[in-house]
Amino acid sequence: MEFKSLKNIETSFRQIRLFAIVFICLCAGITVYSVWNAFSYAEAQRQKIYVLDQGKSLMLALSQDMDQNRPVEARDHVTRFHELFFTLSPDREAIETNITRALFLADRSAYNYYKDMQEKGYFNRIVSGNIQQVIQVDSVACNFSGYPYTAVTYARQRIILSSNVTERSLVTRCNLINSVRSDNNPHGFTIEKFEIIENKDLRVLDR
Repeated sequence: MEFKSLKNIETSFRQIRLFAIVFICLCAGITVYSVWNAFSYAEAQRQKIYVLDQGKSLMLALSQDMDQNRPVEARDHVTRFHELFFTLSPDREAIETNITRALFLADRSAYNYYKDMQEKGYFNRIVSGNIQQVIQVDSVACNFSGYPYTAVTYARQRIILSSNVTERSLVTRCNLINSVRSDNNPHGFTIEKFEIIENKDLRVLDR
């Protein structure tokens, strides 16, 4: 009887020892994973830049991707400017809203074009004639080999009247300089020396 009790005690010790080994291995595995995860998170955070823009908005940018993304951002910036500046509807308030948003992306050279069109009564004719003008940007060729950067935009305009649709070619040229990012200028570029180098009729389609 006493031998059997000793045997039971020995079996219990073996089970306890097995459970202890399993528990220790499990704790060690959790510890190793936690340390590895913490180092991975710290490395990921180290490669991020947090920029506080005048206390209003928090922007996150991956430092290693910023240079590679600038050409893409430049094309988006120029495309957005053209879409806002050349998309017109027979609504004076909508025209002013679009033009104002476009002028946040450019310097006075674009404003001079706007004032010239305004003085010639172009916007008044859009409203009074119930005309719509839409633009499709085909391509934006940016040159980043020098600074300021340069961009040439190739686009098509459609001027829609009740009786016909006029398609026009539009080619513009401008410089691009880096500027401060903001809600009104998320890409951080400013268009300079904006000029229209071609704007001619391609065809007129009856409606």
